[in-house]
Formats: sequence, structure tokens, C-alpha cells
Amino acid sequence: MRPSRSCLPAGYLVDHAGTLELAVELADAARTLRPVQPLSERYPEFTVDDAYEVQQAQLSAQAQAGHRLAGHKIGLTSLAMQRQLGIDSPDYGYLLHEMLWKSNDTIPGNAFIQPRVEPEIAFIMGDDVYQKSPTREQLTASIRSVAPAIEVIDSRIEGWRIKLVDTIADNASSAAVVLGQQVAWAEAPELSEVGCALYCDDELVAEGLGSAVMGDPLNALAWLARLLAGKGRRLKRDEVVIPGALTAAIPVASGATVRATFASIGEVTCTFK
Repeated sequence: MRPSRSCLPAGYLVDHAGTLELAVELADAARTLRPVQPLSERYPEFTVDDAYEVQQAQLSAQAQAGHRLAGHKIGLTSLAMQRQLGIDSPDYGYLLHEMLWKSNDTIPGNAFIQPRVEPEIAFIMGDDVYQKSPTREQLTASIRSVAPAIEVIDSRIEGWRIKLVDTIADNASSAAVVLGQQVAWAEAPELSEVGCALYCDDELVAEGLGSAVMGDPLNALAWLARLLAGKGRRLKRDEVVIPGALTAAIPVASGATVRATFASIGEVTCTFK
């Protein structure tokens, strides 16, 4: 049985064919830059598990097309966003190598539908995390470095009218990540105390602290490590993990230059062409 374009029957759990159809629909939206209506509105019984199946189907298709996994993004790590969506935990998505950019790169603004930017402190893993529930010491021993980062989020859902299942199915609304110069983990400051300032065309548009990310970005990384272990997966050496935004997301338009500064870590910048 395949889902209709209107709604799913009560109690319906998306089957394999339905999962693939929705994955293709979201992929087409990203390719054509034509957003789709919210899945949560069309399919009232659509579950979080269904949404992750759709996300995984997209990742599998990307892998079959030759794209390589570069890491993970964690979203909805602030209490404000969780309360807004009526949830009590974050979500996650995947990062592909072609989604990664370097500081001072020019990013094609016409590659997105309705982009927004968020400043984040990225982790670069130095070793696999094998433990199912790593201690703080085990987790930090697996981190190579941190880096200032700007995440570009974009929704393939029309008008950002998203609920939790919409953003999960849509790869946690991830689109791109701009990475600045890495700082060795041994030299990194206490991340919960790191202050951040976000500028758009040299105008200060937002400020935040590392503690906005689940009290400490390390808490978000530990959450992801446990969740992946529960699915028979793990964080791996060289993977990039962005653990959540230090400020609210800011809409960005073509022609804008965005810069984020992080105390004792550095800064990262990019321009949207």
C-alpha cells in the first residue's frame, strides 16, 4: 500500500514503498527548489520512527549515488525550540562531504529554498566511539578538535511549517556547514562558557553561549553517541558533528556575508552569491 497525496488512514505506519515515495518527494523538492506541503498535515498518523525511515532512505539513495557520509548534525537542542515543537529531546540528521564548506568560501544562494544560518561549535572525531553509553572521559578521548562553524539550514517543507516529523524526514532541515580553523581538543576552552556573536553584513544579529546547547555541547554529542549505538551504529574517526545552535536561526539572502565569532575558538565566515 502506498500513501496517498492527501492523508494516511488512521493507525497507518508507512511501509517500504511509502517510505521510498516520501524520500523521493523530499529529494525532488531539494533538487527543483520547490517545497512540499508538510507531511504532518497530509499524514496525521506519521510517526517519528516513520520520519527516520524516510531520512535513512534518502541517505541510502545518496550512498548508492556515490556520495559519502561526512558526519552528523544534531538539531532542536535548545529548550526554546523543544518547547515550540512540544518535544523533550533533540533530533539528528546526516552530513555528506559535498555539504561541507571552508571559511571564506562563496556559497551559491540559489542552491537553497529558504535558508537560515546558525552558529555552532563543530566536533571533529579523532577515533571511533565504541561504547554504548560513553562516559564523559571516554567521549572526550575520542575528540580530535573543535572548529567554529556556521550551519545553513533549509526546509524542503513549504514556509517552514514544520513539526518534529517534518524536520526529521527532511534530514533535520540540514543543508550545508561552513567550517573554520580547527582547535585541538587539548587546547579547547570549556564549551558551555564559550560566547558567540553572529553578524550579517557586519551587523550584529544574534549572541549566545555554548550552554544553550543542552547545557553543554558535549551533552549533545553524548546523546548522539548513545542513540547511534542503540541503532547498531557509532560515531567514527574523522566525522564532523555539529551539536546544535548557540543562537536563534537567522534568515539569509543572496549577497549577504555571514560571520560568527567564538571566544577562544575563532571565527568563520562565508558569502552567499
